[in-house]
Amino acid sequence: MNVILNDRLASASYRAVFVSDVHLGTRDCRADLLAEFLRNLTCQRLYLVGDIIDGWKLKRSWFWNSHHDDVLNLILRMGRSGTEIIYIPGNHDEMFRRWLPHELEVAGIRLCGEAEHVTATGRKFLVLHGDEFDSVVRYAPFLAMLGDRAYTLALVVNRWFNLARRRLGLPYRSLSQWLKRQVKSAVMAIDRFETAVADEARRRGMDGVICGHIHHAVIKDLDGVLYMNDGDWVESCSALVEHHDGSMELLDVTDVRNRFPAPAPLASPLFAAGA
Repeated sequence: MNVILNDRLASASYRAVFVSDVHLGTRDCRADLLAEFLRNLTCQRLYLVGDIIDGWKLKRSWFWNSHHDDVLNLILRMGRSGTEIIYIPGNHDEMFRRWLPHELEVAGIRLCGEAEHVTATGRKFLVLHGDEFDSVVRYAPFLAMLGDRAYTLALVVNRWFNLARRRLGLPYRSLSQWLKRQVKSAVMAIDRFETAVADEARRRGMDGVICGHIHHAVIKDLDGVLYMNDGDWVESCSALVEHHDGSMELLDVTDVRNRFPAPAPLASPLFAAGA
């Protein structure tokens, strides 16, 4: 993946941008980095590919700061400025699925279960969150909740691990992502997920698929189907973009967290903490 350096953050224009798994409402959400990305972003279309707000966590405990406000305000600002915004809920923000299968538009944001994105070169991509292809989420929701709590614990360990690294002058490194890559069963689960999602795109006659859910940013060809996962804003802090010539690219902003402080929040938050 390419790293967004300071000059790229200063001004960025794309035909389409895809972000998912932001998990607003959680302590480990990097809303500060996402707000900085959105603040300097210009695009024709913004896809929010699920798990933007973490309803699971907010039901248990409330965590919300001004950077979380900033993200929502900036998205709404983009909508008012003419960006088409498509919101595809995931399993953590499933409360918005109650209005589906009917499409709904609120405050300039179009809510839908899935979408079809056509690039500047005419390629067709299925866009969905992807939890429907996760057998644990579909058939064992209790295990999914347990897994979510285990993942939260891993993120807490990750937080302290990187605090120590920062004090030693070392760059950020995702301990939890490293562990996922070392555990064979986790690697196999990712492979099964990617294959299942790509198979669905192939069945529908699409050129590829764009999804989130598993927090594993990648672009790869799976037997003629282009599989693209836009990652997350908890660990990888990545976005998938379509350039104006129709080419696709993954942007990785993890390097920014090592170089630049969190930006100041917007002056007038629309969503106050505790509201």
